[in-house]
Amino acid sequence: MIEYYNKVISLLEKKIPFVSVVLVETLGSTPQDQGSKMIVTKNGLYFGTIGGGKVEKKSIEEAIRLITDREYSKKNLFVQWNLNKDVGMTCGGTVKLFFEVFNFNLWNIVIFGAGHVSNALIPMLINLDCQITCIDSRDEWLNKLPKSENLKTICLSEMKEYVKEIPEKSFVLLMSMGHTTDKPVLIEILKTRKFPYIGVIGSKAKANILFKDLKEAGLSDSDRDLFYCPIGLDIGTNNIHEIAISVIAQLIQERDKLNISI
Repeated sequence: MIEYYNKVISLLEKKIPFVSVVLVETLGSTPQDQGSKMIVTKNGLYFGTIGGGKVEKKSIEEAIRLITDREYSKKNLFVQWNLNKDVGMTCGGTVKLFFEVFNFNLWNIVIFGAGHVSNALIPMLINLDCQITCIDSRDEWLNKLPKSENLKTICLSEMKEYVKEIPEKSFVLLMSMGHTTDKPVLIEILKTRKFPYIGVIGSKAKANILFKDLKEAGLSDSDRDLFYCPIGLDIGTNNIHEIAISVIAQLIQERDKLNISI
């Protein structure tokens, strides 16, 4: 039992999507005892058993569907199967199974830069159900950020090196020291990755400069439609806290379009 919970904690910490399947109740002849548990990832059985054979195979298939089929996915699922009629086993019993999904469709937000706006933005973001990563080349600025289980900070002299590490489907914000540090990260992203939201802090004038930079870097005109600059909803003033609020509002707006779980 302890090993099961250790596996759950490890997967939660690593942000790996998985399903816990619990044999809640058994009636009649069944291949495993009530209370048996197993863990399933997208690659199949990860740990434990609920009895093996056809019932376990059917349960694994159901669990994988829960974490791979976004149209079907639910956070929890309770089923009652007759082993003969529903599963095709010779046993005449019935099983009740509870499927619980973890780490599915996480909302990851990756922020390049830990300056003034990030220091206004992140203390508000950590109160939302999201995982935040902030990258900067300056330890002193990263150290100003609040401590939270939702926040990971990374100090890198060449921030664009982290682009390949960004989790899929992340929302990405470029809010570093200025144009010269945002530009290489943006170009690296547009050349190598795709994300549902990319935002670069700055004015419309900065956006026009970025468009020229992208063209010089060999990117097409259509790439300018892949990121926001300026970022945030068109509300408020240039007060950094109001900017942070407008950015969060836009992030939530875009998140809801994608039906990301919270």
